[in-house]
Amino acid sequence: MKGSPTAPAPARAAGSCAAARQRFAIASGLLGVVGLAVTASAQTPPAASVITRTVVAGTKLASLGDTPLYFRAVSVSIPPGQKISFSARPNGILYQLSGSTEVSAGEPKTITGGEGVITAGKTMASLTAGSGEQSILLYFLLVPQEALDQPVAATPATVNELYRTAAPLPELKPGSYEFNLTRVSFPPGMPSNPPHHRSGAALYYIVAGIGANTVDGKTEDRGPGSLIYEPFGLVHQWGNPGSEPLTFLAFNINPERVPAVVPETPAKP
Repeated sequence: MKGSPTAPAPARAAGSCAAARQRFAIASGLLGVVGLAVTASAQTPPAASVITRTVVAGTKLASLGDTPLYFRAVSVSIPPGQKISFSARPNGILYQLSGSTEVSAGEPKTITGGEGVITAGKTMASLTAGSGEQSILLYFLLVPQEALDQPVAATPATVNELYRTAAPLPELKPGSYEFNLTRVSFPPGMPSNPPHHRSGAALYYIVAGIGANTVDGKTEDRGPGSLIYEPFGLVHQWGNPGSEPLTFLAFNINPERVPAVVPETPAKP
């Protein structure tokens, strides 16, 4: 009985080399796929990196004084093309929700949707709505108690109070402060940020989307038109579990050269 034929030694060596090259090619391909996956993962920015913050209007308050101050927010609606008298406050910021308005508090300026302007001085100014559509504005105020009930605008404007703090803002001491209105946008699906609190105080207005606001371990959804007060020391979190961007305004005051937002637990050196 004859045995099975055996390939010559050179042929066996060539076959072994071919098999080795094939195994190397497969391994290299797999490593390439893994490498691409790792690279793609490394190039994908975390949600927090696409948070946008835009200062709509801001200034420094050189001397706050020791008078107790309150937050107040009102909406002002002006019919198209109409001009109204407007009571400008030293520490106030106008924000245009829709339409356009010419503001004559100091140098005249026209603002459109998403823009704002600081009102300065204690004299009457004027607001003129654009001719195309009704002008709708938000007016954020930082005022002493005696100014809380003072009228803001004359007819034919419609003024609605949206919010006022029941007590003075705590921990505001004499000195210089940062004073601004900032528009912030959280991307869809952003988890809640770490616990933090304000070094001064802030009043939020939700423009669009649904935000998840957590205070004392309790989370509540906050939708468009909601106003949320954040006094000094209130530990809280914000996230956006929805499928649409969350956009809100932060009417803020904080001591100069001190971060507006402070971690719950200061980082150890």
